[in-house]
Amino acid sequence: MLHVSVAVIRDQAGRILLSRRPDDKHLGGLWEFPGGKLEPGESLADGLKREIDEELGILVETHRPLIQVRHAYLDREVLLDVHLVDRWHGEASGREGQEIAWVEPDSLARYPLPPADKPIVTALELPSRYLVTPPGIDRVELMRRLDFIAAKVPRQELILLQLRLLEHSHAQVIEIAQQLLDRYTELALLVKEVGMADELGCGVHLRAADLMALDQRPLSSAQMVAASCHTHEELMQAVVLNVDFVTLSPVQRTLSHPHAAPLGWDMFGQMTENVTMPVYALGGMSESDIERAWQAGAQGIAGISGIWPVLEDALG
Repeated sequence: MLHVSVAVIRDQAGRILLSRRPDDKHLGGLWEFPGGKLEPGESLADGLKREIDEELGILVETHRPLIQVRHAYLDREVLLDVHLVDRWHGEASGREGQEIAWVEPDSLARYPLPPADKPIVTALELPSRYLVTPPGIDRVELMRRLDFIAAKVPRQELILLQLRLLEHSHAQVIEIAQQLLDRYTELALLVKEVGMADELGCGVHLRAADLMALDQRPLSSAQMVAASCHTHEELMQAVVLNVDFVTLSPVQRTLSHPHAAPLGWDMFGQMTENVTMPVYALGGMSESDIERAWQAGAQGIAGISGIWPVLEDALG
């Protein structure tokens, strides 16, 4: 297996740097996120900096894990170790004669990418926090909170929200969901039932039992599908169904499920190692866990009580 360091280089305007592979190389003519294979004994950090300097003439200053992707082509298998680079020194240029382009995130689909890069695009589209509606919240308070967050988040970032209103009737949830979709253009909304998601044209977050009962991915390809996972078998089912992302829980002990044995960060990392989709850490999460989650291979953190108030404070 080829171990490849990959850099998603993002400038202050939110644009992403792509480079075009030479026509005479494997996957020639396709665009890609820059990087290259690690040398024997070379660390990921050193390999990433070396490759980006050689290819683009810039010096990486800071980076963090984004996603790992394993992919089998007909003639080779690769492990892409993908890091997000927000700070560097210098001006990028194609030092090896390759064409480069700064691309708006919503224009990435216009550039033909290798199959292994699709999960990277998904990870880029998703934010690092996945919000779940608190128990008992009414629509007025929910909209107050979302108004505040929507006014503060970066222009290119989605608000990812699971609408979990257990105290409301089906009709009430439909009404509230439609109001949210009409009000917030930057909102990626997920509900708990496939039929409801189909009716609204939004995404669905599948319960683990619903995930295991399916034999194919639900909804249209344009609608987001997520799932709750707690075991290796559930994660593998999510891979088979090609869902867009999952939550894995409980990472830490929670008040809502005090008797559930927590996975811990080491087990979380082991379980997600072969999962080629973004995974949110769920269960006892707070803002102080975000760096640890990234290092364990997570897209970010998900939750209710530990995320909403802190996110509002941070954005304020």
